[in-house]
Amino acid sequence: MNLVSGVARPRWAALASLSLCLALVPALALAENVLRNASYQTGSGGAVDVVLEFAEPVAGVQTFTTDNPPRIAIDVPDTRNGLNQRRIAVGSGATSAISAVEGQGRTRVVIDLFRTTSFETRTEGNRLIVSVAGGAMAGTAAIAANPDDPSKRVNSGLALSNIDFRRGDDGAGRLVLSFDGEGVLADMRTEKSQVVIDVANASLPDSLRKRLDVSDFATPVRSIESRPNAGGSRIVVDTGAAFEALAYQTGNEYVVEVVPIKAAADPVAAALASGAAPPKYTGKPVTFNFQDIPVRTVLQLIADESNLNIVAADTVQGNITLRLQNVPWDQALDIMLRAKQLDKRRDGDVVWIGPQKELADFEQQKEDARIALEERSETITEFIPINYGIAEDIAKLLTDESKTSSGGGGGGGGSSSGSQGFLSERGSISFDRRTNTLLVIDIPKRVSEIKRLVTLLDRAVDQVMIEARIVVASDDFAREIGSRFGLRGTNNKVNTLTTSGSLESLANFRNTTIARNNELATNALDVLNGNQPSISPSDLTAVTFGTIDQALNVNLPVNGAPSLGLSILALGLEIDLELSALQSEGRGEVISNPRVITSNQREAIIRQGDEVGFVTIAPQQGGTSVPIPNVQFKDVLLELKVTPTITQDGRVFLAMAIKKDEVSGFIDTSIGQVPQIQKREVTTAVLVDNGQTVVVGGVYEFKSREDLSKVPFLGDIPGLGALFRKKGRSANKAELLIFVTPQILRSAGAAG
Repeated sequence: MNLVSGVARPRWAALASLSLCLALVPALALAENVLRNASYQTGSGGAVDVVLEFAEPVAGVQTFTTDNPPRIAIDVPDTRNGLNQRRIAVGSGATSAISAVEGQGRTRVVIDLFRTTSFETRTEGNRLIVSVAGGAMAGTAAIAANPDDPSKRVNSGLALSNIDFRRGDDGAGRLVLSFDGEGVLADMRTEKSQVVIDVANASLPDSLRKRLDVSDFATPVRSIESRPNAGGSRIVVDTGAAFEALAYQTGNEYVVEVVPIKAAADPVAAALASGAAPPKYTGKPVTFNFQDIPVRTVLQLIADESNLNIVAADTVQGNITLRLQNVPWDQALDIMLRAKQLDKRRDGDVVWIGPQKELADFEQQKEDARIALEERSETITEFIPINYGIAEDIAKLLTDESKTSSGGGGGGGGSSSGSQGFLSERGSISFDRRTNTLLVIDIPKRVSEIKRLVTLLDRAVDQVMIEARIVVASDDFAREIGSRFGLRGTNNKVNTLTTSGSLESLANFRNTTIARNNELATNALDVLNGNQPSISPSDLTAVTFGTIDQALNVNLPVNGAPSLGLSILALGLEIDLELSALQSEGRGEVISNPRVITSNQREAIIRQGDEVGFVTIAPQQGGTSVPIPNVQFKDVLLELKVTPTITQDGRVFLAMAIKKDEVSGFIDTSIGQVPQIQKREVTTAVLVDNGQTVVVGGVYEFKSREDLSKVPFLGDIPGLGALFRKKGRSANKAELLIFVTPQILRSAGAAG
C-alpha cells in the first residue's frame, strides 16, 4: 500500500503503514533530483513568477488546476522535496501561497490562488518558472498539460457504441456514453437549459443519430439528441428545470449526471419528503476537470481538501477522467470509487482505499476470526432479576422461541437455547416464574449484551388517567290555547224553534219539555174537576238540554289547564263560553363523569348501572302448551372502555368506547311491562395531547311542532274565530356531548 496523505493511525492501519514504508525505500533510492529552493518575484499588474530550483534539470512535469478552491498543481516525477519550509506565503496579485509535499517518488508543488487565473510554465536550466497572471481568467479551469500529456494525444478510429439513460438517486438523470475504446476526449459545457457534450475524437454511427424523449423518467432531462459535429460527435441534453451537471469518465464510459437544483439546494427536506434517508454528503464543494489523470493523484487532491489520511492499496491503479463542478469532496470520492470499482473503509481520520473484493475479503476474515474467538470463549452464568416486566415475555423477546418446562419448588420455569435471537450457539436462557428471574448462560460478550437489552426493556411503564364527561342537556317548551262554546235557546211564538250543541241535547230538551207539558195538562184537568193537582210543582219534570258536553257547539279545551268560564242567560237563550290556556317549560342537564387509571397499552373498563328485569314467556319442555314465565335482566350501564398508547412525543392515542344507557319508559304487554332503554354510545380512536380536553362526539336534536284544531270557516273568522279553534306549539331541544381528558402519570422507576 502507499500513503496518499498524512500519517496512518494505529490499529488496522499499522500493517498498511509498514507496507508503505517498505514500498517507499526503493523509490527514495531512485530519486536523483531534489527540489532545493522555492521563491517568487512580483511583477506589474499583480503578476507573480514562482521560481523552483532543482539539483538537476526536470523532465516529465505535469500541471493542472482546480476552480474550487483555485489552485495550480505541478507534479515533478523522481524528485525529493528538499525545502525546509512547507508553506511560503505570497499574498500578491492572484497568488496566495506556495507549498510542496513529497510522496510516491515525486514532489508536488501547489500554488494556492485567491481566484482562478491564467499561468505559463518554462524551464531555464535547473529552474522551473511558473508565471501566474494577476487578473482573473474567464471560463472554467482547464488542464495545462505538457506536450507529452497523454490526454492531448488524439486517438483516431474511436466511435460511440451506445447511449443509455436512467434515473439516478434523488431524481437525477444519468446519461452513460459508451465507446468502442479508451482515450476519448469529451468536453461538457452548460448552455442555458442545455448540457452539451462534444467528443472530438469519436465518430457517431448512423444508428445512434436520433432524439430520445426521456421526460417519463421524472428527472430534469426532457430529451437527448445526438448528431455529428466537426468530425466528432455532439450530444445535446435538453432540460426542463433548474439543474447542476457533473461528469466523470472511466475506461470507455463517459457518465453525465444532471441533478435538480432543488434537491441539491435542500437535500435533507427533499429526502424527508420522499421518505428516503437524508444525503450523506457534507464535505466542502470542489471542482475537478481532469483528463486521463492517475487515480492516486485524485486521491491526493481529495486528501488535501478533506484533511484526512488516505491509505491506498497497491492494487489501486489506473487513470480516470473527471469533470465535477461544486461537488462535495466526499461525493466526488464516492463517484471515483464507483467508477473504478473501489471501496473505502474509515477509522477516525484514516481512510483505507482498495478494490471492493479486497476490502470485502478483509472484513470476512475479521468476522471469521471473531467467530472463532467466540467459539473458544468460556461460558458464564448470570442471574438477571426482572422488576417491572415478566421474565417469560422478555425471554421470548431475546430468543426466537421459548420452550416451557415444568419447574419445581412451587414456581414454573422455562428455557430456550440454540442459535436463537441474541444468544450464541452455545447460549441458553431460562426463566423462573416464581421469582421473575432470568438465567442466562453464554459467552461474556453475549451476556453483557443481553444485560444491556434487559436494562432497556425492564422499565417501569407510564400510566394514564382517562377522565370522561358525558353531558346530556334538554330544553322543552309547549303552549296551548283552547275554548268551549255553547248556544242554547227556544222560541214558542208560532212554532217551537230550539237550538243546542247536538241532536242528543235537542232530543233531551224535547222529551223533557213534552213530559213537563203533559204533567202541567194533568194538573190543569185536576183543577177543572175540582181536585187537587196530582203532581206537586217540585215533582214536575225539569226541562234540560242534557249534559254540558252534549249542549256545547265547540268543545276544544286544553286538558289539565286553567280555564275561565262565562255564561249569558236571557229569555229563551243561554250562551256558555270557557277559555283555557297552558304553557309549560322545562330545562334539564345530566353530567356523568367516569374516570379510570391504566398502564400504557393496557385496556381499562369501568361500569356503573342497573340490571332491569322483565318477564318473557317460554314454552314448557316436554311438548305441553302451558307457557312458563321467565324473568330476564338487561344491563343499563354507564361504561368507559379505553386502551391508551403513549407516543414518543408525549401525546396519548386513545382507542375507546363510551356508552350511557337509561330507562326512558315501559311498554305494556299482556304479560307485564317491558323496559324501553335509551342508548347513547360512541366508539372512536383519537390522538390527544397530554392534559388536553377534546370533544370526541356529540349529538344535537331539535324538534318543533305546531298543532291547530278548528271549526272550518268559523275558525278562520278574525277575532271571533278564536272561539272555534284550538292552537298548540311545542319546541324540544336535546344535546349530547362527550369529553375526554387523558393525563400521563410518569413513573420514576427504572430497571436496576
